[in-house]
Amino acid sequence: MKLKHMMYASFFVAVIAALGILPPLVLPITPVPITAQSLGVMLAGAILGARYGGLSLVIFVLLVAFGAPLLSGGRGGFSVFLGPSGGYILSWPVAAFVIGYLVEKYWHKMNVTRFILFNVIGGIIIIYAGGITFLSFNTGIAWGTAAYQALIYIPGDIAKAIVAAVIAMQIKKAYPLIKKSNNMHNKAA
Repeated sequence: MKLKHMMYASFFVAVIAALGILPPLVLPITPVPITAQSLGVMLAGAILGARYGGLSLVIFVLLVAFGAPLLSGGRGGFSVFLGPSGGYILSWPVAAFVIGYLVEKYWHKMNVTRFILFNVIGGIIIIYAGGITFLSFNTGIAWGTAAYQALIYIPGDIAKAIVAAVIAMQIKKAYPLIKKSNNMHNKAA
C-alpha cells in the first residue's frame, strides 16, 4: 500500500470524525440517534473504492473501539458496540466496501443516479440490515418492530445518499481516485 492511499484512507477517517461533531438527534421512538456520519461512510466507498473505503472505516471503528471519542456526541470505547447503535456502526466497513465495489465495477458507466443507487444499497440497506438485526437481539424487541422504528431514518439517509452522490460525481470528474487506483493495479498485473 502506497503512502498516498494511506493518506486518503486517513483523510476519510478524519471526515467521518468531523461529521461526528454535529450533535446526535435523539428521538423518543428509537434508542439509536440520528447522526451525519453515515454520509462519510457513503463518501468513503464512493470516492475511495472498496479496498480503501472499507479500510478507512475499519480504522475508524478500531479507533472508536480503543476509546477515541469520534462518534457523534463524543462517544467512544468498546461499550458503544454493545449498545443499541452497535450493529449500525459495525456495518459501516461492510457498507463502504460494498459501495466501493459497485462503483469500481461500473466505473466507466457511473453517473449521479448510479452513485445514489449504490449509496442506497450500501449506505442504507446494508447498514440497516446489520443495525436493525443487532438492535433486535440487543434490546429483545421483535425484528419487525426494530425495522419499523428505523423508518424514521429513511428521509435523512436518502438525502445523505443524494449529497454523497453529487460530491462523488464531482470528484470523479475532477480527480478520479478510483480510476487511478484501478490503472495502477492493471499495470502491476
